[in-house]
Amino acid sequence: MQTIYAMHRHESDSLDTEEKFLFQSIENSQDLYLVMLSIFNELQLKEKAYLELASKKHLATKEEQNPNFKFVNNSFFKILGTHTAFFDKVKERKIDNWKRNDDCIIFLLESIKTSDLYKRYMAVETSEFKKDIFFIYDVFNEIIAPNEKLYDYLEDYKITWVDDIPVINTLLSKQIKSIKSFDDSIELPVVFKDLDDKEFVRNLFRKTVLNELEFATAFENKTPNWDKERIAELDTIILKMAICELLKFPSIPVKVTLNEYLEIAKEYSTPKSSIFINGILDNLVKDFQAENKINKAGRGLL
Repeated sequence: MQTIYAMHRHESDSLDTEEKFLFQSIENSQDLYLVMLSIFNELQLKEKAYLELASKKHLATKEEQNPNFKFVNNSFFKILGTHTAFFDKVKERKIDNWKRNDDCIIFLLESIKTSDLYKRYMAVETSEFKKDIFFIYDVFNEIIAPNEKLYDYLEDYKITWVDDIPVINTLLSKQIKSIKSFDDSIELPVVFKDLDDKEFVRNLFRKTVLNELEFATAFENKTPNWDKERIAELDTIILKMAICELLKFPSIPVKVTLNEYLEIAKEYSTPKSSIFINGILDNLVKDFQAENKINKAGRGLL
């Protein structure tokens, strides 16, 4: 949807160029995941370096001479520290954001250390695996994920990450919470489930763009009280994509298509768009079915 919208804005007619941008945007979502997960590694390294440096000060306090390493020795950090696949992927994707912007890590570290959450955690001398994981889970959800400075940095660094941030944060939160022992690891997500998944992206994009005029004609007849100019551009794109799925993708159930595009409309378009789009698609589905234009393969696909 966003790529097609960008094509309209730029008045571009290069499918190859826009398709390349589309796939780059999707690939970048994995980079965001790696950037977010690497925050934990950088927090540990930064705090460990600080404690070691403070202990060597000429006029070090008693507390600095005998630093509390409970935070840097947290079980989650140990699990992440031995995650070879994670570090290999970070190197492969050249993820070095926090090496070049450690002020953000310092800010997050200070936010953590001044929190009641941290103080309660550090007040207990002994460490327990379960409590270590719960602490990191709470730190991520209460301090890191909602941090506005971090959000601003991510948005400025790559605008296409804005829509991915909530998804990535939710995934990371679930992954942290699921860790039950040192034998557990963090499964790095793949961008596409399989080749069919990737092919679906390409086909939906290309078939929608190549058949835009045909799809527009289909719903324009259903909006007699609306001028073309009065329909939000995003709404027209959403309608065209939905019609494309209804007519060109036999394996996708009608109900799935309707539900998905109504959710997209609620998220990205005007407040009344979902009602408007729902009405048009309902009428279109009835007409398409009456004209035998919807041919779904498999049981329960209508």
